[in-house]
Amino acid sequence: MDRKLLYILLPLRPVIFLLFFMAGSLITNKELSEISHWWSVADTPINILTIILLTAVSRKNGMTYRELINYQKGKTKVSRIIPVSLVILTVGTGGMYLAGFLCYGVIPYLPQMMIAPIHPVLAIINIPLLPVTTALAEDGLYLGCGVNHIRNKYAAVLVPAFFFALQHSFIPPLPDLRYMIYRFLSFLPITVILCGYYYQKRDPVPIMIGHALIDVATVTEIFATSAIPGVYEGMLGS
Repeated sequence: MDRKLLYILLPLRPVIFLLFFMAGSLITNKELSEISHWWSVADTPINILTIILLTAVSRKNGMTYRELINYQKGKTKVSRIIPVSLVILTVGTGGMYLAGFLCYGVIPYLPQMMIAPIHPVLAIINIPLLPVTTALAEDGLYLGCGVNHIRNKYAAVLVPAFFFALQHSFIPPLPDLRYMIYRFLSFLPITVILCGYYYQKRDPVPIMIGHALIDVATVTEIFATSAIPGVYEGMLGS
């Protein structure tokens, strides 16, 4: 893959999220903080856009999306999926707890907008859509384009992991440096582990399944706060 194209692709998602929410702010005449709870609704179409872009890039380089991520039918064993999923859930949650303590002195710290209610219909539609599209988009980009196409073994892990974590600072984007650092630190441990694991195994399936599962937990929480009165206030401890 052309290095110039790689330099464009890896930092692209933070830019897309920022532009998407800035456009939303202008259209609705509201501050970014006032529309931040719509992050999960915005995430799915941005994921689909990313998948379309990855498919186009793959074709331009004479390969399919499956070849981009090194998917090989029958390679993955169930015995590998379970521990990887547990690591993602454990380290992902632990990273958020640690970052919350470092940035806010609170365990667990929970940004209100991440589980804020949205329209229940959109919330239930997003339960299957967001986890699946997120795994295909993010893992396709940072593992398929990043890890697979950077030659230096250390840079192949650390550079994609950095941008993998950085994008979360813009989901949703807020003009709050402490929040952005919190989001970055929350995801950096798990993105380093995922990129390192993929560099060694070149098997995206366990990562994608574990990634989707942790997102299922998130969108299920959003559905609960959207559909059941009092759940949101209860989760915030108010």
